Amino acid sequence: MRFESFRHMLSWWAQERPDAPALRYCGETRSYSELYEDVCRRAEELKTGGKTCIGILADGSLKCVEEIFAANLAGLQIVMLDALAPEPLLKTLIRYTDIDLLWGDEELCEDLSLARMGGVQDGAGKILFFTSGTTEQSKAVVLTDHSLCQSAWNGSAKLPLSPEDTLLCMLPLGHVFGFVCGLLWGLSCGACVALGRGARHYADDCAYYQPTAVSVVPLLLGFLLQHNCVNPELRLILVGAGDCPAKLLQAAGARGIRVSFGYGLTETSSGVAISVGGDPYAMEICPDDTITLAEDGEILIQAPTCMMQGYYKRPDATREVLQNGVFHTGDLGCFDEDGKLHITGRKKDMLVLPDGTKIFLPEYEARLMSALGHTELAVTLRDGRPILVFVGQAEEAALREKLRGVMAELPRGQQLAGILITDEALPRTATGKIKRWELQQKVG
Repeated sequence: MRFESFRHMLSWWAQERPDAPALRYCGETRSYSELYEDVCRRAEELKTGGKTCIGILADGSLKCVEEIFAANLAGLQIVMLDALAPEPLLKTLIRYTDIDLLWGDEELCEDLSLARMGGVQDGAGKILFFTSGTTEQSKAVVLTDHSLCQSAWNGSAKLPLSPEDTLLCMLPLGHVFGFVCGLLWGLSCGACVALGRGARHYADDCAYYQPTAVSVVPLLLGFLLQHNCVNPELRLILVGAGDCPAKLLQAAGARGIRVSFGYGLTETSSGVAISVGGDPYAMEICPDDTITLAEDGEILIQAPTCMMQGYYKRPDATREVLQNGVFHTGDLGCFDEDGKLHITGRKKDMLVLPDGTKIFLPEYEARLMSALGHTELAVTLRDGRPILVFVGQAEEAALREKLRGVMAELPRGQQLAGILITDEALPRTATGKIKRWELQQKVG
């Protein structure tokens, strides 16, 4: 069923499957009728508050999901925030997106004096997700409940769930992959969505909820397999938001679990291509989307039902990547003889970690150069973790000591996992830019 909005989706299943479980969280269960009633009740309360833009510190709880749907039905613009982001960054993003109501942290709400914020006009239906960045370089992408519902339909058209399925949502709802493929995918199919209980329960959520399907990033897939956390009922794993080593996909397949790999972006409301059988890296294009390749192999996407409206307050940045309805991804790919898409690399100066987080390399490397007083260096990935390639003579211990302060300011997963000291020059183009993928191949 193709739904036009969150209200359409919730009201449809409340009528068609009123007593069927829609959401489970810890020991609580909401049927589709109960979920819709609770959302409508909360929406009426929000309508009387005089607010226009709500920030959601997305903790993945049942109340969080209900608040998102209620805010949408109430006509508020919604800004999805990472509940684990540092407070100074949160404050900057909250002010930038004109939030005048915050859910999830009363103390932060009072500290920001949101009552004096001006709010927004014409925000109904809009939902802002931030591109996965490490700093304020992260942009707010303007999506809608309509585009997100179309994305969920697009994916389920290729990889459907049944109303008897239980989809385990272990991914953060503040990222579009988690929201669409961890939540909307299940609800749009009338399945039950089990909301994960957080990182502390990664090891036992599968046993607790006994899901038949789960969406994961590569890092989480590796954890589940390494610690033997998958349950016997699990029949389908959808992997996305980062490069996934073949050995992980093979290990999951060896357990009799079907593994699909998806490709998408925040700007396209999540997935545009997905593998449905055989080679997990050979992906079929979703029904509403058209993908072509530029002369240099860059992936170009037309996704009229799922495309972003633009970057919030960033018209110039929007025009750089969205031209005549065609989104220039900065990713590289190719088509095989069967017309299936394969991802081969990235043009953009970003690294994508196995958990889906992106490191903005020019800024990251500039901080390292400043700390080290050295410019011949670059950051790349090895075994899914960022490492420093340092050209010159140095002792690794001395370099680590100089970088101690910089690393302390970064989340643990984004800190350098190693240092490679070499006398071989960095591969560069004729204009001096680092050939990122040539460097990646050498290090890998």
